[in-house]
Formats: sequence, structure tokens, C-alpha cells
Amino acid sequence: MDLTPIVAAGRQVIERYGPTGFRVTGVIWRGPLLVFPDLTLPWTPVDAAAIDWESLTPVVEHGGVQILLLGLGSRMAAIAGELRAKLRAAGISLEPMDTGAACRTYNVLVSEDRRVAAALIPPR
Repeated sequence: MDLTPIVAAGRQVIERYGPTGFRVTGVIWRGPLLVFPDLTLPWTPVDAAAIDWESLTPVVEHGGVQILLLGLGSRMAAIAGELRAKLRAAGISLEPMDTGAACRTYNVLVSEDRRVAAALIPPR
């Protein structure tokens, strides 16, 4: 799906997504990603069951993130209460959703200059 947001120069924007990966600010990435307004990184979890505190520490270490959009592929999945609590203690609100919704929401929030990040698993 093609996404066309209006964002400030220098911001990472999710332009496309599909079953093999993403295009972020003109760069094609294969597999799961962490997307910040200023940086995109490969990410290791391939499904919701593999998401744990360790996999999300780059989000905490990046600093300044207030909202973490968690794109879980084609479907929603339950997120452990303990993980939510740890993120909340770090000042980060976790918003799990399907990956398409996470990509669209990220683009809207980054265009509003919000302190957001997206942890994305490609939809299958």
C-alpha cells in the first residue's frame, strides 16, 4: 500500500509496506523495523510472541519516545501486562495494532511533530 504523508524535511516517513518489508524515506528495508522520526533500524521479532523487553530496549535507549506504535502484522495480538508496565514506567505509552494501521498512525503523528516510534512486523 502506498502512503503519502506531508512531513518536515529530515523526518523518517513510512512510504510503503508489504509482506516482505517496508520503504522508509526512499530506502527499502526487508523484515521487521524500528522507525523513529530521525532513524530507522532493523528489528528482530518476527511475530508478537517474540516481542519482549529486550527487543524494545532500543526504543527506550533512543530517548524522547512518548508513544510506541506496535505493528503486529495482519492481526492484533495480546501484549503482556508486564511489558506494558515496564514501558509505562519508562514514560512510553504502548499502542498495539495491525501493521497497516501502525504505519498510517505513525505518519500522522510524525507530521504533527509528536514524539513517536513504530515497531513494525510486516503483514503476511
